Amino acid sequence: MSIAKDTTRPVFPFTAIVGQEEMKLALILNVIDPKIGGVMIMGDRGTGKSTTIRAIADLLPEIEIVEDDLFNSHISDYELMADSVKKKIEKNEIINTKFIKVPMVDLPLGATEDRVCGTIDIEKALTEGIKTFEPGLLAKANRGILYVDEVNLLDDHLVDILLDSAASGWNTVEREGISIRHPARFVLVGSGNPEEGELRPQLLDRFGMHAEIRTVKEPSLRVQIVEQRSKFDSDPYSCIKEFEEEQKNLKTKIIEAQSLLSNVTIDYDLRVKISEVCGELDVDGLRGDIVTNRAAKAFAAYKNKEQVDASDIKEVITLCLRHRLRKDPLETMDSGLKVKQVVNRVFSLE
Repeated sequence: MSIAKDTTRPVFPFTAIVGQEEMKLALILNVIDPKIGGVMIMGDRGTGKSTTIRAIADLLPEIEIVEDDLFNSHISDYELMADSVKKKIEKNEIINTKFIKVPMVDLPLGATEDRVCGTIDIEKALTEGIKTFEPGLLAKANRGILYVDEVNLLDDHLVDILLDSAASGWNTVEREGISIRHPARFVLVGSGNPEEGELRPQLLDRFGMHAEIRTVKEPSLRVQIVEQRSKFDSDPYSCIKEFEEEQKNLKTKIIEAQSLLSNVTIDYDLRVKISEVCGELDVDGLRGDIVTNRAAKAFAAYKNKEQVDASDIKEVITLCLRHRLRKDPLETMDSGLKVKQVVNRVFSLE
């Protein structure tokens, strides 16, 4: 057991990360309600994007899965359960379960479609004459987090597949006369550097939230970040121990918010105001309205409230809408500021 502990790579504690509040909030809200639809994090190099994403996965409570199941199936939720498990339940077979850490799957840039979606096990087909499904990364990521670094450099058709699965919660594979469907509900997190190229607008629109992060300019904060990182690099376990209490508190807060979420309500007037903001900003489609409503509820649950108020909406609406505005090449104003201006105008009319 002691050897296992030493070989597990220690993860930088989420609560030890200095600054980048917008990115941290977007990740926490997506964990509370995965139906928000993931988050796209765009920012400068070396601003801790990957560190923060790996840290949130480590912070989450363990999940119960069906033992020896390839898709991390849920024991009772049909939406998160593979067909093989459903059949076992129908036959009243005994199902063993175990607890695992929330899966955190990294998608490498050179991944092929077969590696992402899964494929047919050719070896078994040739030797035993059995068509067997070989699960891909989407199967591994079910009920977890799928992280795509440099998402703007990924092949467009792969991004399409990821976004489709993230939105529907299912992955369908059609290969060599075999059709397999399995649950693939995950929080999709993409990160990238805008200097390396933009993402197509219709793909950007599919991400629930869009966090923009800048390099910290404040010298004292920069020193704090460097010290924190050096401390972790020289002795990771004592750094993890130092933040143990804070990590535990945040974990409890997230679990409470998840259970409170279904009771959170949002008044009709506020829903109208959200749609008014989207209309005034000329946002295409209704995804903006839907995601903002979801995010505001998740934020209220995070603050341990059962009723959404205007301040909750103001806190999350920029994250939900800034990437949905139409790009005007002559526009000098940042899209985030544009959203804030309209929000302040609409919500000050109360």
